[in-house]
Amino acid sequence: MKPSSKRLPLAASLLALAIAAALPLAHAADAPTFDPQRLSEKVKVLSSDEFLGRGPAEEGETKTVAYLIEQMKAAGLQPGGDLKDGQRAWTQAVPLLRAQITGQPTISVNRDGKARPLAQGDDVAVRAALNGQKHVAIQDAPLVFVGYGVKAPERNWDDFKGVDLKGKVAVVLINDPDFERSDVETYKGDFGGKAMTYYGRWTYKFEEAARQGAAGLLIVHETAPASYGWATVKNSNTNTMFDVVRENPAGSHPALEGWIQYDVAADLFKQAGLDLAALKKQAQTREFKPVELKGATFTADYDVDAKVITSQNVVGRVEGRKRPDEHVVYSAHWDHLGVGQPDAKGDTIYNGAVDNATGTAALLELGRAFAEAKPRPERSLLFLAVTAEEKGLLGSEYYASSPLYPLGKTVGVINMDGFSPWGPARNFSISGSARLELLDRLIATASKWNLAFTSDTRPEAGSFFRSDHFPFAKRGVPAISYGTGNDLVDGGVEAGKKIQETYTAQRYHQPADQWEASWPFTGLARDLSILYTLGDELANSKAWPNWSEDSEFRGARDASADDRR
Repeated sequence: MKPSSKRLPLAASLLALAIAAALPLAHAADAPTFDPQRLSEKVKVLSSDEFLGRGPAEEGETKTVAYLIEQMKAAGLQPGGDLKDGQRAWTQAVPLLRAQITGQPTISVNRDGKARPLAQGDDVAVRAALNGQKHVAIQDAPLVFVGYGVKAPERNWDDFKGVDLKGKVAVVLINDPDFERSDVETYKGDFGGKAMTYYGRWTYKFEEAARQGAAGLLIVHETAPASYGWATVKNSNTNTMFDVVRENPAGSHPALEGWIQYDVAADLFKQAGLDLAALKKQAQTREFKPVELKGATFTADYDVDAKVITSQNVVGRVEGRKRPDEHVVYSAHWDHLGVGQPDAKGDTIYNGAVDNATGTAALLELGRAFAEAKPRPERSLLFLAVTAEEKGLLGSEYYASSPLYPLGKTVGVINMDGFSPWGPARNFSISGSARLELLDRLIATASKWNLAFTSDTRPEAGSFFRSDHFPFAKRGVPAISYGTGNDLVDGGVEAGKKIQETYTAQRYHQPADQWEASWPFTGLARDLSILYTLGDELANSKAWPNWSEDSEFRGARDASADDRR
């Protein structure tokens, strides 16, 4: 679904062709077919109001987990979760910190003794504290603009320049310093040009604010550098928050974490005699120095209901007949945003049809196809439905940090998140621009269906860091998130672009992400034949794909080489 105009580099094209020639004799005609109607029915069920938006630790989780286990059993999978009395369960317990603001928070900026209230959800989107506090009380804290909030010694970049943020609220821009450059299309600077680095992600900015000792952090929202509108920010940050259980949560989270509308921030800067647009340009250079908003302070007061809960990853498995300790993993997140603030129509259920009932339905159908395969593959296959992706990839982060099966013997991860329910495309993509042999194999496999690879044309959105393959990737496991193509057989790139733009603006992280009877699901059915073939070829080989030589993840993979001997 992601629009693109880039072509696969020649070297990668040649490598993909070489791999295609060396792959087992699987062809498009040999792959199982997938029923669009079965996919549609599963998406319809998972995104129905009965499942209450599939929110973790809510009634929707209970219904979702029960449904997934029922479907995996019916598909012929075996349980692959936690060991209990020597037997595998269907789930992996995931302990999480659950936090929710109780009541209406009091938030204001104060200028020369006069308080200006800020409306939660309209002017700001303040998250429930994840640092362990049950009451947040910030009174007249000085505000300090610290550019993009980046401290990157390896790039000789420091937006903080030794400023003392104790007792202060930092204000930062979203994305990283290269994004706002006028020559961003051709500029390849300290942060990779247009492509977002991890320094551009909001998760990093909160983490760095905690390391700097700030009382709080406000991220200035803009649609283009964030890659989504304010509605997404509001809906994702004003509901229940989750985090993995940490030994020192204050080391990763300041007391106050939130976003502020650009116009509200610009006016605040103006009242302090500052020009936010001009400061943004200064922040694109390493000479930038922090700027205090003189005369302006920030106040917030609210209670937080925080407790540790247990959510569940759901895990099905097909055991390999020759090397059962080696695993090919398919993953998808089952959760969405649950029940939240009403939209303009009064709808409070965030159904999450595309995001990610489509990926979850695909996971179940792939599991069924592999369970029915004769003979069983030589390696094992794992079908991992993870929790709390919408809260920061927490289910996949927990699995990757506490794996049920060793990561050193995990062949690769094929993640599925947000498939198009429309007709087939002539191309496909992946999230981000990582270079790895798993992608080369996917390109070679897709070529059997005459699908072309189109690289991510929105690298500034940081999609590589936003899906469940990332916790595996950063630990060295070859991992990708498959992306539906934008060049539709019926309508071409123009139709694909229109669908993507409409979805992002009107449905993404909104109650309107609902199942439609008109969706044909024929494109997803075709794509699953490709993803099945890729996994089948890996599961019936002795290959161990790796990252490219210059990848930042290569070292972690090479460090576990002894596990694969």
